[in-house]
Amino acid sequence: MVFSSLLFLFRFLPLTLLAYYSVPGKLRNLVLFIASLIFYAWGEPVYIVLILFSTLVDYTTGRLAGFFQEQGQRKRARLAVFVSAVTNLALLAFFKYADFFLQTVQSVFGAEMPVFNLALPIGISFYTFQTMSYTIDVYRGDAKVQKNLIAFGAYVSLFPQLIAGPIVRYKSVASQLDSRKENVSQFYHGVIRFMAGMGKKVLIANQIGAVWNEIAMIGTDNLASATAWMGIVAFTLQIYFDFSGYSDMAIGLGAMFGFSFPENFNYPYEAKTITEFWRRWHISLGEWFREYVYIPLGGNQKGMLRQMCNIAVVWFLTGLWHGAYWNFVLWGIYYGILLVLEKFFLLRILHKIPAWCGRIYTILCTFFGMSLFAYQDMADGAGYMRALFLNGGAGWMDQQTAFLATSNAGLFLIAAVGATSFAKRLVLHSLSERARDLAGIFFTVGVFAACLAMLVNSTYNPFLYFRF
Repeated sequence: MVFSSLLFLFRFLPLTLLAYYSVPGKLRNLVLFIASLIFYAWGEPVYIVLILFSTLVDYTTGRLAGFFQEQGQRKRARLAVFVSAVTNLALLAFFKYADFFLQTVQSVFGAEMPVFNLALPIGISFYTFQTMSYTIDVYRGDAKVQKNLIAFGAYVSLFPQLIAGPIVRYKSVASQLDSRKENVSQFYHGVIRFMAGMGKKVLIANQIGAVWNEIAMIGTDNLASATAWMGIVAFTLQIYFDFSGYSDMAIGLGAMFGFSFPENFNYPYEAKTITEFWRRWHISLGEWFREYVYIPLGGNQKGMLRQMCNIAVVWFLTGLWHGAYWNFVLWGIYYGILLVLEKFFLLRILHKIPAWCGRIYTILCTFFGMSLFAYQDMADGAGYMRALFLNGGAGWMDQQTAFLATSNAGLFLIAAVGATSFAKRLVLHSLSERARDLAGIFFTVGVFAACLAMLVNSTYNPFLYFRF
């Protein structure tokens, strides 16, 4: 079940809201827990056992870590954290990376090895990181032990952000789980935020994603270079509007139920450096790796060489987190190299040049990164890069290039402007608060009507990050 579906919009969400606001406050976490399990089981009923198992493991190890810390038994507390981390990472490794490892061994050594061909549990990369953060934060003293199993289960399985984030660390919502107070203003702004995200997803990501799919299907041997560049621009815009749209919907849904989730995107295509870009893109993932990997490894406190190694480890893991394919590993290594170069000398240059030069540098680096990200098959990816940077099989430009450019010029323009903060700044600076509220109502109704028209007449409605 996806947020931008008629089933979710007209059945699941209204019924869940009705049940949630019909019960006393003490029972609302139970309603969310049950509703979230139904939401998850709708697509993968078998793997509901997996998320329940993770919930029980981390609830138990969190209780043990807290108890042993109170008793001053730090070794036993560390053991509880170790059990939590090993269990969670073992599940993630088995379901997400076992076949990748076996296939790699087979290709390197030529050994015949059977693979499991397991379906990837949806959202496992997200909820695994969330549950691990809980036990670690309890051990560090950054969060109190959650003694209510239902409240903890609601946190782990919370359907607004269960499937594709943002990654919500326990300490940021601990007080909300125990004593949140829903109100009309928060609900209203949640609806507007949800509709903004759905508009991003349905009206822009789906449409420009169809352009990318059309170009990708041409085949690299028959691809003109200009068409290849149009395709990578389309993919770059699609993945932003798809993922940030999902994050907006998740944040909006959270607000409808009284939660305040962290922001996950901050107009990353306005960044002037790759360092800044990654402070604006998938913010919750970057903060998770910084908090639980980079800083524990020593961060920037143990010399230049150690810092470079720490950055390399973080970005290797970041690439691998996105998927069990070598293109994601190369993608992570690519960004790790860029960030190391910026850290030690490029930033000094980039801070001196005009801002527009930095933005061009960043977006070109992003285009290359997306060309690594787009193709899981390395041969297809290499062929696409040849079309981008050398000469496509159909030359520089052909009739299809002209047709795609003219028929989608308006869509590209809307997407390019929508990926910046221009519209937000325009509204904030030109409208009063009352006018903004009124505009928000018209915006919500208009976007909802347009999205419904698209959803009724279209079957193309994927979420790219479901596969991660």
